[in-house]
Amino acid sequence: MSEALYVTRSAVEKVDGLHRRGTLFDGSRMAFGVHGPIKDYYRLEGQPDLPLPVDYIVAATGG
Repeated sequence: MSEALYVTRSAVEKVDGLHRRGTLFDGSRMAFGVHGPIKDYYRLEGQPDLPLPVDYIVAATGG
């Protein structure tokens, strides 16, 4: 097996409830959580409206 071409360096920490904060190697930060229909379906009214992790994946593939 050959060496990896690229290795990502990142960390994810729990802030509160479903709220998570991700930090990339360069110090960029992003917030993860729930919003919209998913929040409604699971009755998570007390949670802040934040992007889902999949929202970032879709944005990254489209960018």
